[in-house]
Amino acid sequence: MHVIHWAPAPRRPGLLARIGDAMARHRRVVIGVQWAVVLAYAVLVVLPAWLPLPPAGASIVDNLTLAAQFAFWGLWWPFVILGTMLFGRVWCGVLCPEGALAEAASRHGLGRAIPRWVRWGGWPFVAFVLTTVYGQLVSVYEYAQAALLVLGGSTVAAAAIGFVYGRGVRVWCRYLCPVSGVFALLARVAPLHFRIDRAAWAAFPARSAAVDCAPLLDVKHLRGAAQCHACGRCSGHRGAVVLAARSPNAEILGSTPRDVRTGEALLLVFGLLGVAIGAFQWTLSPWFVAGKQAAAAWLVDHESFALLDDGAPWWLLTHVPQAGDVFTWLDGIAILAYIAAVAVVLGGTVYAGVRGAARLARTDWRVLALALVPLAGIGIFLGLSMLTLTQLRAEGVMVPALGALRAALLALGLGWSAWLGWRMLARAGVGGARRGLARLAFAAALAPVGAAWWLSFFVW
Repeated sequence: MHVIHWAPAPRRPGLLARIGDAMARHRRVVIGVQWAVVLAYAVLVVLPAWLPLPPAGASIVDNLTLAAQFAFWGLWWPFVILGTMLFGRVWCGVLCPEGALAEAASRHGLGRAIPRWVRWGGWPFVAFVLTTVYGQLVSVYEYAQAALLVLGGSTVAAAAIGFVYGRGVRVWCRYLCPVSGVFALLARVAPLHFRIDRAAWAAFPARSAAVDCAPLLDVKHLRGAAQCHACGRCSGHRGAVVLAARSPNAEILGSTPRDVRTGEALLLVFGLLGVAIGAFQWTLSPWFVAGKQAAAAWLVDHESFALLDDGAPWWLLTHVPQAGDVFTWLDGIAILAYIAAVAVVLGGTVYAGVRGAARLARTDWRVLALALVPLAGIGIFLGLSMLTLTQLRAEGVMVPALGALRAALLALGLGWSAWLGWRMLARAGVGGARRGLARLAFAAALAPVGAAWWLSFFVW
């Protein structure tokens, strides 16, 4: 009598794993989507710059310039931020036109070695600050020419870097993109990621080709979603890479000092929680208006009129006389001064609170700073949505219970970051009075950020 031993059928991969594998199998479809986005991007960025200003009474449904403004600043960027927090850097790997152009240029370019200056770790912070501030000076949200200058200039730079350096990779995206550092921070809370099973990787019985990873990552040792562009091309590699769900807190709570660089922490504290808030806030702030008026009165009293001249070129300061929108040199200086003041005061307060809490808890301040990611991401989304709501109001569309929605999102960001910070401080191993003081210091880092957004939404 023969005994038949039934082996259990192999478990079918879950839905997420199948989606990831489909992204790897159907690369042509992904590339087709990328080029469709490139085409739409070119139409919305280039054409409006050559059209006249929208006439009075124009609408986003009958004017390409207004439609492009709403597409980019009302929908595109707010939901790229939100999407990164929910799905990781899918925007970078599947949709971003700059990434597609940079990779295409690199496949047919010079293929030179990546120089040390490109690899400098401070570029994400510097590029973000310069792009954000420059965009405010030329009114990038309001005028198509300014949008073409900023967005188009970045795209040309991406393609040029891709053509010169690397071979079939995304050097621009990895090192120089002005928002790459922002996405790397926000993706840390994404509940979806490509999980690497190192044991399965090592146990794979056959030789395999190297992963074609466009952002030049060491996939085998990938520890989170921060740098992964979620393009899916490595899914299923050596039976060890799979798209999977995780706790949105897992990557931050599991971070160690080797997982976060000083430049990333500074971008978070002084960039997203300093420069960005100042950029969103200056048009609303009565302090900005009072300071500029006082400076103008002083200049007039002293018969010094050079800074009141409005003859700056449009590519340096906003100069659209047809719309009655012309910046003087004083306007430009005032904008720079306000954003810098907010970055120093607000960012400095956050830095002092986080640094003090980390010292009390005897932990690394850069790791503890990652607890601020939820607050920063929700704040950036709320700030960009101000543009969305302004454009919708111009169309006669009002969002019900707007104040309550904003308050709820702000409370979510503050509460989430506070919970993460307190968990990280508890796991640092100190107790008693030191832990209590560390928690107070961390709360002191959160409070001014909440106050800044409260002023913007409910006071000014």
